[in-house]
Amino acid sequence: MSIRVGVQLHPQHCTMQELLEATRACDGLKVDSLWAWDHFYPLYGEEGAPHGEGFITPSPHKGDHFEAWTLLTAMACNSSHATLGHLVGCNSYRNPQLVADMARTLDHISRGRAVLGIGSGWFERDYNEYGYEFGTAPGRLKDLGHNLPIIEERLSKLTPPPVQKKIPIMIGGGGEKVTLKLVARHAQLWNGFGPPDVFAAKNKILDQHCHDLGRDPKEVERTVLVMRPEELDQLDDFVKAGAEHIILGLGWPFSISGVQKLLEWRDKQG
Repeated sequence: MSIRVGVQLHPQHCTMQELLEATRACDGLKVDSLWAWDHFYPLYGEEGAPHGEGFITPSPHKGDHFEAWTLLTAMACNSSHATLGHLVGCNSYRNPQLVADMARTLDHISRGRAVLGIGSGWFERDYNEYGYEFGTAPGRLKDLGHNLPIIEERLSKLTPPPVQKKIPIMIGGGGEKVTLKLVARHAQLWNGFGPPDVFAAKNKILDQHCHDLGRDPKEVERTVLVMRPEELDQLDDFVKAGAEHIILGLGWPFSISGVQKLLEWRDKQG
C-alpha cells in the first residue's frame, strides 16, 4: 500500500504572503495534498501564538484570518503537484449547488487537482457572527445528508464538466450512526482523528457501513489529521489502524520541519 501525506495550512495569525510561501514550500517538497480549513475566525491562540491545545477546545480568539474558498484558489495558483481541498468545508455556509460549481471551477484552475471536502459544521462563533442558524448537531447532519445528493447532481450537470472524471468528495467526522454512513454512501475520502485506537474503531465501523450499503470499503480512502507533535511518533500506529493518508495540521509560523519528518517517514514506507 502506498501511503500518502498532506499538510493542512491554518489560515490564521498570518499574512497571505506567508500562507502562499508555505503553499509553495510544501508543494515543492512534493507533499501529496494541501488543505485549508473553512472558518471565519481563528480557532486557537492569540495573534502570533504557536499551535496549542486551544485548537482542541476553541474559544473566540482575536487575530487575522482568511476565507476558505478564495484562499484555496490562490493556493491552486501557487502549486502544481498536490491535490487541494478543504479539511473540511462547512455545509451550512453555502448553497450546495454553488459549492459544486466552485469545486468544478477550482478543478479547472488547478488542472484536475480539486477535492471537495465537506462536513456538517461545528464552530458556533462562525454561525453567530455571520448570521447562519446554528441549530443542533443532529439538524446540521440532516442538512448535510440532504445536500450531498444535490452537490453530486449539480456536478454531473455543469458545463464544462470538471477536469477530473469525478471530483472526489471528502467527508470529515466520526459520528458512528450518521456521519460514517454518509461517508459510506457518498465519499471517496474520509477524515478522522486520533488517537490510533479511536481511529481504528471508527475505521471498522465505516467498513461495516460500506458492506451494509453494498460498497467496497477500499473505495474510501482513509485519512487522518495529526495536530500534536507526539502524533508524528505514532505514524506507524495510525497505518496499523487503517490510515492511508496522513495530514499534518500546520499553524503559523509555518515551520516545515514537521513536514520534512512526515515526508521522510513516507519515503521509507516504499
